[in-house]
Amino acid sequence: MSGLTNSRDTSLRERARVVVPGGMWGHMNAAALPEGYPQFFARGAGSRLWDVDGREFVDFMCSWGPIILGHRHPEVEEAARRQLDLGDCLNGPSEAMVELAELLVDIVPAADWAQFQKNGTDATTTAVTIARAGTRRRKILVARGAYHGAVPWCSPSLVGVTTEDRAHIILYDYNDVDSLERAVAEASGDLAGIVVSAFQHDYGKDQTLPTLAFAQAARALCDREDAALIVDDVRAGFRLNLGGSWETLGVKPDLSAWSKSIANGFALAAITGNDRFREATSSIFTTGSFWCSALSMAAGVATLNVLRRDDGVGHMTRLGQMLRDGLEALSVTHSLPIRQTGPVQMPMVLFDDDADHRKGFAFCAAALKQGVYFHPLHNMFLSVAHTTDDIARALDAADHGFKAARAMPAAHD
Repeated sequence: MSGLTNSRDTSLRERARVVVPGGMWGHMNAAALPEGYPQFFARGAGSRLWDVDGREFVDFMCSWGPIILGHRHPEVEEAARRQLDLGDCLNGPSEAMVELAELLVDIVPAADWAQFQKNGTDATTTAVTIARAGTRRRKILVARGAYHGAVPWCSPSLVGVTTEDRAHIILYDYNDVDSLERAVAEASGDLAGIVVSAFQHDYGKDQTLPTLAFAQAARALCDREDAALIVDDVRAGFRLNLGGSWETLGVKPDLSAWSKSIANGFALAAITGNDRFREATSSIFTTGSFWCSALSMAAGVATLNVLRRDDGVGHMTRLGQMLRDGLEALSVTHSLPIRQTGPVQMPMVLFDDDADHRKGFAFCAAALKQGVYFHPLHNMFLSVAHTTDDIARALDAADHGFKAARAMPAAHD
């Protein structure tokens, strides 16, 4: 529950349970969060978010990733309004589609072309389809525990999923070259592609950046087997490097899947690829009634232009490091060890000796009461809208969080 007696959030949850199975579904279900977390929100602006009961929060989830410039960024909103005045859902795309594709090809070194979808699952599924069409093979390698979407071939849940849905999926361990080589051998000449996350960001676990040896091995194996290297940049795209999250490793994918932050909250996804898979991309049939939304594409053009002009990645890196350093100092002050893993732009904070996550839940619940929205089990997100004052407020809330966590007994594994 929301933790507020007779709150609007509580009322909406009760109404939703009557007309929505379970009241809410998927990763946004607040029932999985500590007591006091709202389910329903009223508005957002910049780095702030307000729930339906009027509570204001500094937002470190950024709508689970789509918000990269800040809620309702004025330049993005203006671009969307201009396009909305002309039309959004038409009989075909607007000029904005070509402009956005040109921009992506200009920004992403591994991209010779772009194609658009609506959400991350669309993009990863289409990338797999392209790999199979281009290689005329079936097997797809994915890392054990990785999240690539919510459809049967890759869903984290097996409810309603058949064995046949995953008949051509082979698992490997992220950053484990030997495991990857064994999976390639198991494909036995039928390898269509290897899917890799930008970094290992499994739910509720320490995050791991890719090693250079792993990235180079994935590229070399795909080259040797004439298969597609697919980077799933849906979650991390444009936060670590504008050119793609593996650009800093010097390893270029054949196909990349993008979504979340590409249009600062407007629904949009994309695949970029090289010329090797251009013909295969033209040959498959993949579509959707809303995939050519002119409004979202105009917002995407504005978002990418602002990110490039204002060095958005640099800003998020500096603020993320400030948050990480501050949390580490508080951890020492309170003698309560934490693990901060993954890139600083996407903070992941877990407590030692906390197998049942009681410390993490207590920490986040206390911070929420101070007006800071953290998450106890999922990586969080910085945005370009976050300021040094926001970080200071977050660290003040975290101080309360550490005190609450320290009062929790250690869990037994």
